[in-house]
This record gives sequence, C-alpha cells and structure tokens, in this order.
Amino acid sequence: MRRICVFAGSSLGARPVYTDVAQALGSEIARRGLGLVYGGASRGLMGVVADAALAAGGEVIGVLPGGLFVREVAHQELTELFEVGSMHERKALMAQLSDGFIALPGGFGTCDELFEAVTWAQIGIHQKPVGLLDVRDYFATLLAFVAHASDEGFIPPTHTNLLLRETDPAALLDAFARYQSPQEPRAEPTTPPVLP
Repeated sequence: MRRICVFAGSSLGARPVYTDVAQALGSEIARRGLGLVYGGASRGLMGVVADAALAAGGEVIGVLPGGLFVREVAHQELTELFEVGSMHERKALMAQLSDGFIALPGGFGTCDELFEAVTWAQIGIHQKPVGLLDVRDYFATLLAFVAHASDEGFIPPTHTNLLLRETDPAALLDAFARYQSPQEPRAEPTTPPVLP
C-alpha cells in the first residue's frame, strides 16, 4: 500500500472534533510513510488533512477540476496538484493513484465519492479497502441505511462488509493493512472509466 485517498468535506463542520480527527488522520498517514491523495482544496476538512500530512513530511497529491479552482481555492503547497476537466475525471484519477479510500465527515460530494468507490469494489473494478472514519457516530445513520438496504434485498449481506468502519485513524489504517477483498477481480481491465 503506497497511497490513501481521503474524501472529506470542503467545510469544517459544526464540531471541533472533526478537525481534530482530520489532523490525526493526515499525520498518521504520513507517519506510516504513505502518501495522501485528496480533492486538492486548501479549505475545510480537505485542507486540514492535507496540511497535517504535509506538516508530518508526507507526500500529498491533490486532484481538482479546473472549474473548482476559484471556489475551493487550490492548495498551493502540495507535492503535486492535478487539474482535470470534470468531477468524473477527478474521481477516476484519485482512484488510479490510490490503494485505499477513507471517508471523513462531509456532505453530498463526500458521499458521492464514497459510494462510487464502494460500488467499484462491489462489482470488482478494484479490490481496494474502503473505510469510514466514524467521528462521533457521524456515519451511524448511513450505516443504518446500508443495513436497511441489505434487509430489503438491495445489497447482498456479504457486500455490507465492503465498508470498513473505525473511530480511530490508526485502527482504520491497521484494518486497511490486513484487508483481503471478498470480491474477485473482473476479467476486463480494472482501471475505473473516465467519462467525458
């Protein structure tokens, strides 16, 4: 495992603990000699996790669509910043650069990225771990929805295990290091598609 992709909010959220855990995650990723791949912004929890990884001497790669440079304010101190043409390209490149995916608290964008990553795991496009860093039960209702969808026959019970959950960054990264995908790889190329 070389790099971890982190999905996170472009705002800080309502609780200081979200910032604390984002800092701890960025620091822990760098401490383990792993690189960080993320959305490229300098603000919100995205900026916090990047700043913490950089402060700890880690490699930090940002991927930001050109149209978001003004709104999200691209981080200027990254190891590398890729500008792409669309959100689809952003997610595909982040996936290609990463060996696992962690979601911190965030909104619609974070959930979009998270569910695309876990869907790709479900259908065998990749065999990488996908995890929730569940700060103060932020993801409890999401996990309840996943259980409900499984009970209603929309998610096979074995696929609910594709979402790892921990409350501590070190514990989640330890779970990533032990991870064995239950899915068989697809026969065709496993690179996520880049849509126009």
